[in-house]
Amino acid sequence: MAIDPISLGVQWDRLISIGDEIINTLVRTSFSTNVRESYDLSCVVFDRQGRAIAQGRYSVPSFTGTATATLAAMLARYPAATLRPGDVVMTNDPWIGTGHLFDINVMQPLFRHGAIAGYAMSITHLPDIGGAGFSATAREVYEEGLRLPICKLAHAGRLDETLLDILRVNVRVPEQTLGDLLANKACTGVGVRMLGEFMDDYALDSLDELADAVIAQSERALREQIARLPAGTYRHRLQIEGTGEPLTLACAVTISGDSVHVDFEGTGSAVRSAINVPLCYTRAMSCYAIKCLTTPTIPNNQGSVAPVTVSAPEGCLLHAVSPSPTGGRHIVGHFVVPLIFGALAQALPERVQADSGMLNLINMNGTTRDGRPVSSIFFASGGYGAQHGMDGAPTTPSPSNMTGTPIEIWENLTGMVIESKELLIDSGGPGEFRGGLGQRIAFVNDSQGEVVISCLVGRTEFAPQGLAGGQAGALRVVRINGREVHPKGRYVLARGDRLTTCEAGGGGFGDPRRRDRAQVAQDVEQGFVSLDQARSVYGWTPDL
Repeated sequence: MAIDPISLGVQWDRLISIGDEIINTLVRTSFSTNVRESYDLSCVVFDRQGRAIAQGRYSVPSFTGTATATLAAMLARYPAATLRPGDVVMTNDPWIGTGHLFDINVMQPLFRHGAIAGYAMSITHLPDIGGAGFSATAREVYEEGLRLPICKLAHAGRLDETLLDILRVNVRVPEQTLGDLLANKACTGVGVRMLGEFMDDYALDSLDELADAVIAQSERALREQIARLPAGTYRHRLQIEGTGEPLTLACAVTISGDSVHVDFEGTGSAVRSAINVPLCYTRAMSCYAIKCLTTPTIPNNQGSVAPVTVSAPEGCLLHAVSPSPTGGRHIVGHFVVPLIFGALAQALPERVQADSGMLNLINMNGTTRDGRPVSSIFFASGGYGAQHGMDGAPTTPSPSNMTGTPIEIWENLTGMVIESKELLIDSGGPGEFRGGLGQRIAFVNDSQGEVVISCLVGRTEFAPQGLAGGQAGALRVVRINGREVHPKGRYVLARGDRLTTCEAGGGGFGDPRRRDRAQVAQDVEQGFVSLDQARSVYGWTPDL
């Protein structure tokens, strides 16, 4: 029997609330700021066939986009018939999980009447996984840390202590790393329990019928929107900064009927730096880009990705294979979204946004003021790209959605004092709709000793571009003690050293001289645009 629309809506919302509660459990039990403060995570629930049916609302697009393939690989290693209640399966393999070793994927099956009825999975960025640490400097994946094949963290409820011991002696911060790992176990356990309670409440012996309805409705909505787009093949190329020479990314987006195919032929080859991207991550970011332009308000599930296929030449930057290092894969992988947007700007000029300043990740290893080891990521954001009818938001992450660690927590944890944090005037790309402003953040090492900093950023050579006559946003710059440094380097800060990052601004949309005069005046008054830029670029002068 078909589920009536009201029951479908209520039960669908209930599944999403279960995803939210998995996240709440994860955040409350985690040990690292990566999870507890920055929400570098995703939590997803599946039916017994391994189809994603709901995610927690605050989830990272790349993790959500890779989760279904990860579960499929887990079930290929441990078929459903071999699993037992209390089993917990995990992996951090870059080509099975999310694209690099630093993300752990943890799954628990839901048993009902002696058979598997569904699964819960959580994915988080661990504070450390050994090796050289989280950076873009490795030359092979073997240097980056422990690569865990699909294995069981728990057997019928009993933790694998040998596996935990291996992890404990190989990471810099065992308390944080194992704490986060066990938080993933705890939250998926909560997810399994809540799914069972949900099925009890609605007297469901199976989730299949509900999953069919949820997935079909999402897929139908996405296909209907794709079918309304102008058919054809749209191409775009980008140059981005690497660790040496500039790198080339290319794509051809083909819209045919109610489906989309994205081909990355023409993209440059993988490099001997940890910025290569496995295809699983490329596929996830491609699906995210298409969904943003078609059905952004519909919750994610298996139907959200079904109409989109992806291909890339094996061995290229966006289809890296082992043993290519991938630790900083987001540095290149985040450009998949503006690459696709740039292609589809030809077909959807009023729907695509200008380039964003993107995320800046700074990984820190050191000791707390009381002498304990600490490893943490500071997330900083550039400005959001403008689009037709809307200015870009300042200092907003894109295309991933981590939050910033509160200054007080960062200082207390790391001993690094944040000396200043301010918006950067004129950093947003001028346009009829202005790009979002970047920011300047200054850190001072006030800890008990040296601090090792790894910079994992882009937008330092190729500025965020505007659209439809809009101009580019400001570049990102990283300095140590006033000297500009490589944005993908690894550095040691002595006590008293200062790290300063100036975040990139978003690109503008439309001719700046068409910007509303009152809006320009307000920009000047608020300190977003200088009087010089208002006069020379926007053609505005104050009333005398």
